[in-house]
Amino acid sequence: MNVKESIARLKQRKPWNSHSEWLICTMILDDTENVKTFVFQTEDPSWFYFLPGQFVTLELEIEGQKVSRCYTVASSPSRPLCLFITVKAQAGGLVSNWLHQNLKPGDRVKAYGPSGIFSFHNHVADKYLFLSGGVGITPMLSMMRWLFDFGQHTDLTFIHCTQTPADIIARNEVETMSARLPELKVTYVCERPNRYGAWTGYTGRLNQLMLELIAPDYFEREIFCCGPEPFMQAVRDALNAAGYDKSRYHEESFTVPVHDESDIIEHDDVIIDERHKSVVRFSESGQVVNCRENDTVLGASKLAGLHIPSACQFGVCGSCKVRKLSGEVHMVHNGGITDEEIEEGYILACCSNPLGEVVIEA
Repeated sequence: MNVKESIARLKQRKPWNSHSEWLICTMILDDTENVKTFVFQTEDPSWFYFLPGQFVTLELEIEGQKVSRCYTVASSPSRPLCLFITVKAQAGGLVSNWLHQNLKPGDRVKAYGPSGIFSFHNHVADKYLFLSGGVGITPMLSMMRWLFDFGQHTDLTFIHCTQTPADIIARNEVETMSARLPELKVTYVCERPNRYGAWTGYTGRLNQLMLELIAPDYFEREIFCCGPEPFMQAVRDALNAAGYDKSRYHEESFTVPVHDESDIIEHDDVIIDERHKSVVRFSESGQVVNCRENDTVLGASKLAGLHIPSACQFGVCGSCKVRKLSGEVHMVHNGGITDEEIEEGYILACCSNPLGEVVIEA
């Protein structure tokens, strides 16, 4: 097909009608060891219109059963001739594994959409903060690709969290965009380095201390967050503890697609309220301290005249680790305690707020 024929076909294209047109898989790209990007075009010449950050619903037939799954469109509407989704093969994931193992170029797929309200086009601001974990990077990629294609010099800080550097999706592309748009600042947080290789970025899990170091002006930014639920819970806890205006926080869930405002889930997050009274009992000394929710266990110990070793008071060093015998606390730490220690009943006194009556081994 020559250039004139290509232009003539472009002029004939109409917007994609998901209820009447099938998609054709035209290309499959390997992103990481367990992540692939599937590229689609329409069966009839059409172009795609959607807001960056929206999703489509794939309808597939697997083992004789019709199955539907929602996937964020990772491409940008600024590149309207193709649509691609980036999918991680999840352990036990019926659809994701089927796509990885069975879908091939030339196959037809039924898809419906676009849907969803997770887009910065719905929340115009001067400054943004994007936070993503794992394959939750996909809506961020769509929005960043849009900004890059349109030359929008928008003040954007992007923090992406993965298990290892090898798991970072579209790393070269994101860093190329950042190199050419100084307003786009990119930071990676990896739980651990690659087995054979140096890692000079942040290591561990994203926490409030990292957030303040990477984006010290995050109170001024509209925040978009996408990733596994434990990741988003940790982000919400950090923002709640800091007093961030949650009306400027927006998230996209892997498990519960939000088609419109009525689908938004109200999270039952713990919000510390200084009006609520608490009691901290120290079992070994017999001391009892009446306090409030916004006090910490470490603060209560000082009021009781007890010495619990402490240093950083940010939940980093772990020196104030004590065992909680009963009751509930809300702990927003910065890596100074392991999941195994938490399961054994330990808390960090410096960043644990007592909820009601709590008994501490001290």
